Amino acid sequence: MASFHVIAGASETLEHTRIRKIGVSDLFDALRRGVEDFMVKPSHIVFLCLIYPLVGVVLAAWTSGANALPLLFPLVSGFALIGPFAAIGLYEISRRREAGLDASWRHAFEVRNSPALPAIAAVGVMLFAIFITWLLTAQMFYQYLFGPAPPESISSFINVIFATGRGWTLIILGHAIGFVFAVVVLCTTVIAFPLLLDRDVGAYEAIHTSVRAVLANPIVMAVWGLIVTVALIIGSVPVFAGLAVVLPVLGHATWHVYRKVVEPPASPRPAN
Repeated sequence: MASFHVIAGASETLEHTRIRKIGVSDLFDALRRGVEDFMVKPSHIVFLCLIYPLVGVVLAAWTSGANALPLLFPLVSGFALIGPFAAIGLYEISRRREAGLDASWRHAFEVRNSPALPAIAAVGVMLFAIFITWLLTAQMFYQYLFGPAPPESISSFINVIFATGRGWTLIILGHAIGFVFAVVVLCTTVIAFPLLLDRDVGAYEAIHTSVRAVLANPIVMAVWGLIVTVALIIGSVPVFAGLAVVLPVLGHATWHVYRKVVEPPASPRPAN
């Protein structure tokens, strides 16, 4: 039954993967391995990931007008919410390199042949729903504080944000609200997509395993979330150009975090 396959996986039974406890040193080892994956053929990976900084620049230009200006930060920060899905091709490249297969950039699109594609799509839809909810929440919160009228200009918008009490309320509480969304995404998808690429366990089990991984390693996963946040901020500073390096490194490293947290299956996925 196709719908059940999305939920439960190929075996049509809910199987629970076994997870390990890891340390912060494992995160840095995963980052090191992520850098190694990136350095194997950096021109291919950078080519693949240039779409992300380009999209960021387009969004910045689109929201530079006064009407959409309040959505600039929610849109840019929202990349972190859909990042686990956007990096799925990078997980596949790391999987192939680990298996000793050709890991050139075109194989990033081999995801379309994954038996877990319906479950991957289901979790992806969940992430995009969270992303849209975040944008709507941010917009409603801004309008609650400043009303429905758009800013008169970019300079007036900057002034009202940084020079008024309402502006600082928006900054502080807005970040707090965004933090809640980020925690939800971290808990539900930190290893969900790599798991689905590796084993067709179904969307429910992929999300459930991510939650169990976070509960088993709360401090370590909090540190991982902080590493991802800081790296994305650093990559976004030079007009998003740094994301062409930061995103692939984080994507590859996420695969290796998955390998450290989840015990391998009794029957591993055959190399192809």
